[in-house]
Amino acid sequence: MRIGFLGLGQMGMPMAARLLAAGHELTVWNRSEARADPILREGAVLAGTPAEAELGAEAVITMLFDDAAYERVLFGDNGLMDALSPGVLHISCSTISVALSERITAEHTRRGHPFVAAPVFGRPNIAEAGRLWIVAAGPDEAIERARPLFDPLSRGVTVVGREPRLAHALKLGGNFLISAMIHSLSETFVYAEKQGIDPEIFLETVNNALFQSPLYAAYGKVMLHPPERPGATLNLGAKDLKLLRDAAAARQTRLSLADSMAAIFAEAQKTGLAEEDWAVGQFRMAQRRGSR
Repeated sequence: MRIGFLGLGQMGMPMAARLLAAGHELTVWNRSEARADPILREGAVLAGTPAEAELGAEAVITMLFDDAAYERVLFGDNGLMDALSPGVLHISCSTISVALSERITAEHTRRGHPFVAAPVFGRPNIAEAGRLWIVAAGPDEAIERARPLFDPLSRGVTVVGREPRLAHALKLGGNFLISAMIHSLSETFVYAEKQGIDPEIFLETVNNALFQSPLYAAYGKVMLHPPERPGATLNLGAKDLKLLRDAAAARQTRLSLADSMAAIFAEAQKTGLAEEDWAVGQFRMAQRRGSR
């Protein structure tokens, strides 16, 4: 399939590489063109603008950082929305606000473009292995068109409904659970250390006894053995938490734990932890708070 791929960040690059390796033809765009060099060497074609990435494509995938990036790339000068030809499928794999998802859906409906929301769960190393979990929502026909593109990227797909907003809302809820898990692990690691218990022994014990969760094991390892390169930054976690709270507020829902964590994230951002790995930053913040 001929694909336009927009956004070659830490998640977008391995996803695009998986699609190219699976035999799809890719035209790629990234705000920083130098970022595209590795995939160009593998056979992708570089587009000068988001609009150019759509030329001749059967589907366009966007994997952009945040709502502001979507505003520029979809609705700005030389943006994708005005360039999309009738029938070209747009798949949004990013974590964005529910409100923006609703706006994009309305624009595509008005213009007659098929649209699928397909945010993903997984860190960059999971994307490299093609083991993401995709949460998809959109019209049945559009979902079926998207499935051949999901296969090289994922170990599974959940179709949550026909409204694209549902996939983006579910992704925000999932990311909140990850943040809450990291927060609870962080505080219990601090507690264990103060009690003279090796945090790795603590993690192994409670995970075997209570959760049997590879996610607890993986994030615990990241926290105790920080990677050289962040998989996702604390800033990104704070952004997603804000989007969750905004979506909840729009439906008159209060989430007390999310409110408490937002205050902790804001404090962490003021103390220079914003660009730390999401899990590492939360752990360091718990250590600072725990030592008071």
